[in-house]
Amino acid sequence: MIADLPHRWIEIGVAALCVTVVATVGALLTEVGPWYESLRSPRWRPPNWLFGPAWGVIFIFIGSSGVLAWERALDDAARTWLIGLFALNGALNVLWSGLFFKLRRPDWALIEVVALWLSILALVVCFAAFSPLAAILMSPYLFWVAFAGFLNLCVVRLNAPFGGRR
Repeated sequence: MIADLPHRWIEIGVAALCVTVVATVGALLTEVGPWYESLRSPRWRPPNWLFGPAWGVIFIFIGSSGVLAWERALDDAARTWLIGLFALNGALNVLWSGLFFKLRRPDWALIEVVALWLSILALVVCFAAFSPLAAILMSPYLFWVAFAGFLNLCVVRLNAPFGGRR
């Protein structure tokens, strides 16, 4: 067990680096400025200050679940699947922010959030085969993106069309 400690710290470091990169790129693409503030939103939309802490906790859970699943994966083929699913999910996570905030296309982001949610569901299902705890730790991410997707739908309904708005 003691001999495995250096490997565990490498796994934790890699997971932390990956979620930090995704979180940072997503945050850099998120512009909460006049355009965003001018959008009509449902009254139940959380305050802007809540999104950062919520995502922070979610990213800690994502990284932790990834380490748990990695450690319990049966072989290199399973680990390759884990890496592929994580990479796809990270790309979709960043893409949503780019579509919604940078391109100012909540309508396109609404379509993309379905793929993002499905990629999280795939991670939950995959992780459950190796570590039920890893799957449980991914559940807040699944629920948060479902909530964000519904909020995205409401924003589209209240503000469409989007093509020429800057």
